[in-house]
Amino acid sequence: MSLFFQELDYQETPIGPLSLRRRREHRLDVDVYEIKLGDEFLMSSLFTASEVALADLGLKALAGRSVDVAVAGLGLGYTAKAVLDHEAVASLVVVEMLEPVIGWHRAGLLPMGKALAADPRCRLVAGDFFALAASAAGLDPAAPGRLFDAVLVDIDHAPDDLLDARSTGFYTPQGLAAVGRHIRPGGIFGLWSDAVADPAFITRLSGVFAEAWSAPVTFHNPLLDSSYTQTVYLARKTA
Repeated sequence: MSLFFQELDYQETPIGPLSLRRRREHRLDVDVYEIKLGDEFLMSSLFTASEVALADLGLKALAGRSVDVAVAGLGLGYTAKAVLDHEAVASLVVVEMLEPVIGWHRAGLLPMGKALAADPRCRLVAGDFFALAASAAGLDPAAPGRLFDAVLVDIDHAPDDLLDARSTGFYTPQGLAAVGRHIRPGGIFGLWSDAVADPAFITRLSGVFAEAWSAPVTFHNPLLDSSYTQTVYLARKTA
């Protein structure tokens, strides 16, 4: 039997106190891992369907070729692990601002242990994704100017519900165009959102990329015994 509750780590960060917790959910008879920033829940191992869908839908749109992928936002690692589950992935760079999160993966504190840190295709990079996306050098500090076949982002709650002020300009046409410069022709930009699809944001994506669409991800919440819908936005750069 697991402990009812355990705080595995707590650290101060530039955007607030960060904690990793493990608790026993007795109603479901499972251990649940949670990341909190202050009083906000960033991720729970109980709800991962849309994080996995971000990877699967993004890579499905690139079917038939070997690909290099960048993921923004590491969290518990479910998007990154879903990327690596695709045999077509040649390399993965995961950009994470909160360095303790990278440390948790390297120390094996999370449900998937050291799987990401140990995969030779994967590099965990400490950095501010939004600053890197806006820069000419791009998303991989080790290879300035590098292009990716897919850039998948899971940081903010939604385009109009931000985690902090760093990303204020990212969801504008100018910010989206900037990240598009780091994507190869025909490549994919993907974005996770905790809200239902916003037609205005799809229109904004369409003004920057060759095509844009959204995919609802609906899953069952066993705690509330009801369904819940999140969104994956996708856009393709001109070939």
